[in-house]
Amino acid sequence: MVFQAAAEASAAAAHRADGKAVLREPFTPEDYAAISAAITRAEEKTCGEIVVVVAIASDGYRSFGILWAALLALAVPMPLIFATKWPVEIIYLLQLAVFFVCIVLFQWEGLRYALVPRAVKRARAHQRAVEQFLVQNMHTTEGRTGVLIYASFAERFAEVIADNGIYKKVPPSTWEDVVGELTNHLASGSTTEGFIRAIERCGKILAKHFPPGMASKNELPNHLIVLDAYGRP
Repeated sequence: MVFQAAAEASAAAAHRADGKAVLREPFTPEDYAAISAAITRAEEKTCGEIVVVVAIASDGYRSFGILWAALLALAVPMPLIFATKWPVEIIYLLQLAVFFVCIVLFQWEGLRYALVPRAVKRARAHQRAVEQFLVQNMHTTEGRTGVLIYASFAERFAEVIADNGIYKKVPPSTWEDVVGELTNHLASGSTTEGFIRAIERCGKILAKHFPPGMASKNELPNHLIVLDAYGRP
């Protein structure tokens, strides 16, 4: 069993799904170094493990572009059949043209992301967070004391997932507070500071309940992991 605390950043988030901006590298080498150092400092005071994963997007949502293109194309014939005397061949060609034009237009990430329902984006981001919890081997740590901090910029989504060993000792509201502060930083544009603060708060929580022991070891990577829309580093 794991505990998840999730939230969405506001529409003013610094990294928005506005076309190609979604695909840009959101961190500088200095940001990577600062976040890695924060993880290392936090883990020095606990036997727990903290992993930070950031996705530019949690999905490409290309099927939604095709779906909307098909729906718009299907809507073309009806008004033309009743309002014009065009032959069916012309209407059919126009329908095909609308479909292919829409397919091209929906290659623009900003437009395609806007077509995806908010609930779907949130569900996809949560699904990717859970996948990353397993992919990063969070569930294999000694004592089950791993914490994943996950954020997905295109969906304006952040989540903290704590493993079973932590879940038994730390109340859910604790992680909700961490996520709330992180999303506030993301919304204001102070992205790196937000992750550092989230790491520090997670470190203090882990240190309180899971202090370093004789068998403490660094089981998981301390560096920031950034993924594209298809889960690739």
